[in-house]
This record gives sequence, C-alpha cells and structure tokens, in this order.
Amino acid sequence: MRHFLKETDLTPAEIAGVFAAAARMKSGRGSEAAALARQSWGLLFFKKSTRTRVSFQVGVHELGGQPVMLNADDMQLSRGEAVGDTARVLSRYLHGMVVRCHEHALLEEFASSGSMPVVNALSDFLHPCQFLTDMFTLAERFAPGRPEQYASSLKGRKVAFLGDTSCNMANSFVLGGAALGVEVALAGPAGHEPGEAIRAQLRRDGLAGTFSFSTDPAAAVRGADMVYTDVWVSMGMESEKAERLRAMRPYQVDAGLMSLAKPSAYFMHCLPAHPGEEVSAEVLSGAQSIVFDQAENRLHVQKAVLAHLASAR
Repeated sequence: MRHFLKETDLTPAEIAGVFAAAARMKSGRGSEAAALARQSWGLLFFKKSTRTRVSFQVGVHELGGQPVMLNADDMQLSRGEAVGDTARVLSRYLHGMVVRCHEHALLEEFASSGSMPVVNALSDFLHPCQFLTDMFTLAERFAPGRPEQYASSLKGRKVAFLGDTSCNMANSFVLGGAALGVEVALAGPAGHEPGEAIRAQLRRDGLAGTFSFSTDPAAAVRGADMVYTDVWVSMGMESEKAERLRAMRPYQVDAGLMSLAKPSAYFMHCLPAHPGEEVSAEVLSGAQSIVFDQAENRLHVQKAVLAHLASAR
C-alpha cells in the first residue's frame, strides 16, 4: 500500500510514469482503463475548494470508481471522534481517501491508522498534487508530443516563486524541485522564507535542495523558465491581510518582472488569483499565462496518481 502525502512519496521514476499515464489519459479521455472499477474513494474536505474537489470527484468517476463526498463538519470528527478511529472505520468501507485539511499531521495520522491509500489534496505544509500538475504542464511545452521525456525535460529548469515563500505551495516547490532537479529561486519579504520544517523534510529525504531565497524579486526572476505566485492571504490568515498586502506589494508579478525572465518563460498560478495583488491583470490574462491549462491538468495528473496508488495496492 502506498500513500501520496508529499512529493517524495513517489520516486523520480514513478513521477515519470505518472506523467506518461496522465498524457495518455488526457489524449484519450473517456477511453482509459477503469483503474478504480468497483472501488469507492472518500473525498474528505476540511477546507473550501473548487478545482481540487471537482477534479478528484470527476477523476474517480472517470476511472470507474465511486466518489464519496465527505464534509468534515458533517462527520463525527467535528464532535471529537479521534482521527485514528475515523481512519480505521472508513478503511472498512472505502478503497482510498483523498483529504484536504489544515494540519499535515492529520494526513499522517490517517495514513498510519488506516489500511487504505491516502492522498494529500492540500495541507498547511504541502500541496503535492498541484506541484505535480504544474511540472506536467511545463513539461508539455518543454517536450511536446514526447510524454516519456516529460520528467527529464524539467532537469536544470529555473522556476521563480514570488510572494509568500513560506506557504505550502512554496514548500512543495522546494521539496519537489529538489527531487526532480529543478532550480527554485524564491523571493519574498524577510520573515516569510522557507522554514525549518521543509528544510528538515529535505534532510529526511536525503536531498540537498536546489532552492535559494532572496528578498530581491528581480534576482529571482532573472533567467527563469517559469514565474509562479500564489495568494498572499491564505484561508485562515484574514486577520493578517493588511500587513501581508503591505509587506508583499514589491513581489507582485507584473509585466516589468516578467520581462526579466526568459522571453519564452511562462506564468503560472494555482488559482484562485487576485488581480492587482499577487499578479497584475495584464500578466494573469497575458500570452505567457498558462493558468487554465494548469487547472485542466489537475484532472489528468490526479487520475494518474490514483491509478498508480490503486495498482500498487
């Protein structure tokens, strides 16, 4: 049995296989093998969602399975039932779980207590499904028509990540970038750099890390193959909004910053975006933006991950 809680739960070779499978599923959508036939997968959400919820629900269905939507507020978890007990019970009913939550430790407890694969659909620490999707979306452009080379085409590429570089998405780029050989240049205000938790994870996984941190956005973007940003005020941080907007204003991705990247560079954002805050409206809707391709590819990459976990089980 395998879980996908963090990027390094899949080896680089397995990621290459997931990319190739995702490409096949994308080009042959509707005709792929029913990898989850006669299976029921729970989708447990503690946080609001659009892309993650719909893409997983549709993905389980298209793989021949039954998605079982679970709202944490409607479960006994909300009344104090232990996470471990919930995981043990649901393991008697379900073939796998997709969980979107706050604390990463909850995912780890689900995985250690239950007897079914668990997929991280976002935690406060990492967002591995989004990271894989982002890399797949880039690789489609670096190795068009050659899915078997998607993973290798990413080696040595430079990604610039601007804004809140201590967020879960930045952590995923730090960890996943190290695993895939991608250079990750982070730029944000002092005090928002990658924390000890992600550095410790790199050490546990035996990865040296291929990231750098600077307070200079121009230095991070210069020569980048892709420029990335995320919201400055995540769910649960509303009380910090005014201070975050002030501190991160210099890191807005605008046309001036994009001009410092390679002429062929792409702009990416995991959405939802706030034009005028972390990115200018001009860049978000510009020719270099591939944000809606990212959003679409969540479906295909996640289907490939689910099929991989199901086959491993």
